Amino acid sequence: MSYQGQDRRRSETSPLRARRRVVTPEVLRQVKGIELRTRSLVNSLFTGEYRSVFRGQGIEFAEVREYQQGDDFRAIDWNVSARMGHPFVKTFHEERENTLMLVVDQSGSCQFGRPYTKAGLAVEVAAVLALAAARHNDRVGALMFSDKVEVVLRPAKGRPHALRVIRDLVAFTPRGRGTNLGEALRYASKLPRHRAIVVILSDFRAEGWEQPLGQLAANHDVVAITIDDPRERELPDAGWVDMEDAETGQRVLLDTSHGRTRTRVRVAAERQFQERARKLMQAGVDSVTLSTNVPYGMPLRRAFAERARRLKR
Repeated sequence: MSYQGQDRRRSETSPLRARRRVVTPEVLRQVKGIELRTRSLVNSLFTGEYRSVFRGQGIEFAEVREYQQGDDFRAIDWNVSARMGHPFVKTFHEERENTLMLVVDQSGSCQFGRPYTKAGLAVEVAAVLALAAARHNDRVGALMFSDKVEVVLRPAKGRPHALRVIRDLVAFTPRGRGTNLGEALRYASKLPRHRAIVVILSDFRAEGWEQPLGQLAANHDVVAITIDDPRERELPDAGWVDMEDAETGQRVLLDTSHGRTRTRVRVAAERQFQERARKLMQAGVDSVTLSTNVPYGMPLRRAFAERARRLKR
């Protein structure tokens, strides 16, 4: 699946200003289709679990009550306890309002995949998260990038805004072909006013993103959703194939029936995936692995259920 709009910006403008897209009937049909397809996933994945997966970003004072056996002594309010003559403790509740920022890769390498393109899968998963955020009255925004940040939608509340985010994701056509993930992460780190949840949907086929990711994760709760296509790891046996790099335009003629060639490609791909996993772990971010040829619902459920369990510990 590939999502494309008909319009392109014809002049260099700020990503925050270049937000209006031509909303064609085809775009609206695709938005409606996404909403219908993802409805059951949004219902089952996040009803009751959303707040476990994406926790509030702080705590605020609730009340003072009498000390009970098992209470943390560090929560004792000594001033109230002194006045009342026996121990009282402060109680707090978690702030429930979140800001969800979606960083969506639409570079040349993501325009590949079957039956979904990686870009198309990124858009649909972003739609699931946007609708779940809207259901829980959280703010949601989006940043779309290729070789530079191209479009930014400021976080806001409400279902109409979430649908607008999805509409703009569907209608978006990147101007650039390359990938500048580092710039996108630096830009995203400046958008939320407070600590936010930042979800990055990308194949991470870029250079120089490790440091910006680490800096982003130091200030925000970051989840990396990596999207791959199996043919990047295992070449199909199709004889001589004229292959072109989607970002650089470089072309190479490759004999995909040659055993050693296929082995070299597989080994190089495995090394690249392992290096990506190492960098994500080093940055201290949660990661979810999706593939264009596997329905994304179950892997998403498993990954977020594991995240919820870990956050409860």
